[in-house]
Amino acid sequence: MTQVGTAPKPRRNVELVLLVLALIVGIGASTLAGVDQGAAFDSDFWFQSSLLAVAALAFHIVLRVRAKYADPVILPLVVALNGLGLAMIHRLDGPADDTGNNQLRWTLIAMAVSIGVIWLLKDHRILRRFTYISLAVSAALLIMPLVPGITAGEILGARVWIRVGPMTFQPGEIAKITLAIFFAGYLSSNRDLILLAGRKIGPLQLPRFKDMGPMVAAWLVSIGVLIFQRDLGSSVLFFGLFIVMIYVATSRISWVVIGLLLILGGGFVAARAFSHVNLRIDGWINAFTPEVYDRSPGGSRQIIQGLFGMADGGLVGTGLGRGTPDVVPFANSDMIIASFGEELGLIGLFAIVMMYVLLVTKGFRAALGTRDSFGKLLACGLSFAVALQCFVVIGGVTRLIPLTGLTTPFLAAGGSSLLANWIIVGLLLMISHTARSPLNTSPLKPGEAGTDAVENDERKAVTRP
Repeated sequence: MTQVGTAPKPRRNVELVLLVLALIVGIGASTLAGVDQGAAFDSDFWFQSSLLAVAALAFHIVLRVRAKYADPVILPLVVALNGLGLAMIHRLDGPADDTGNNQLRWTLIAMAVSIGVIWLLKDHRILRRFTYISLAVSAALLIMPLVPGITAGEILGARVWIRVGPMTFQPGEIAKITLAIFFAGYLSSNRDLILLAGRKIGPLQLPRFKDMGPMVAAWLVSIGVLIFQRDLGSSVLFFGLFIVMIYVATSRISWVVIGLLLILGGGFVAARAFSHVNLRIDGWINAFTPEVYDRSPGGSRQIIQGLFGMADGGLVGTGLGRGTPDVVPFANSDMIIASFGEELGLIGLFAIVMMYVLLVTKGFRAALGTRDSFGKLLACGLSFAVALQCFVVIGGVTRLIPLTGLTTPFLAAGGSSLLANWIIVGLLLMISHTARSPLNTSPLKPGEAGTDAVENDERKAVTRP
């Protein structure tokens, strides 16, 4: 096998050093919260810290073996965020609560599944073969919360959970991954068809009407989630994911303009037709009105209490364990950003946001470096999904946009979100490994070509002697 250019260094030692620093951040946060609560270095602390450290180091060893060229910064960033989330959730637990230990269990499960993805998925391009299977799986996942017998019913105004034994699970979190795989496969295979010119209006080159089918389908899916599941956040996430991926595939601003018009039109109709949407918007606009503040359902108490908590934190915060974020409803899940804002202050909150920015940037860098269009679109879609989820959550908590039911990736309590986002991390690591690894210039072996003609053409382009 011959190589093209100078092979990059694996940089796993750099990852190990950063991983130790990430563990210091997470475990240090647990220590500070325990000191201020008078429960430092108890059995729960040692149990949680040791398991997190062992899982993180096991993940690192797997990367050394299976993806040694993967980006060395992604894993430490995620471990630091996950560690901070565990510290805050455990700190907010009451005497009879077990949310912190449950989050730790989900962390270990999610990391194990992500390790499984890295170990079994030798090449991310294999996923392209499952383009339409991913679409079918996405449809099944989105329908499951509405199926009698497995649905958990309406919880907090939304129908997005199913019941698995004594636990509940949100299949829509996994659906964002399968939808990203479908969009990446479809757009990379049909890019030339979508690029066919339609009517030009001013500076915008509009697509042909018959080529707008995928966008209309994605819009209908997002509207269906909004209507039947009453989940505004997931609706915005799914449609926003498609808009970004089709823009990356075509580089045409007209798709973005059309998508924004569909979002505005659908949002306007939904606000008029569905009371739960109207209540969310009214609670956002008139949050400080006494009638809206005390209204149930759809009141603004949660938003206002979160804003007061962050204001109390000021620039440097009250200190981990010394604030009162527990007075805010769902302080460990929907409003965990407000909890961190109160106890770490504006500086700490900025540090958390910067970690998300770095994580998303590393995902986009993997997309730029990979040599196949499917990998580029998939990495862009998954990275944008994390970015959009952060924007929607933080924007809702700070009253920039209406509050939704999405969770902050890796920080907030919730096993479904944790599992889905760790799978995203595994996929991004594999794509970055492919992007940074040396080129294999040996010719394709007989019968090695797959059934996907576009995939074969792309592979030949990078393996031709």
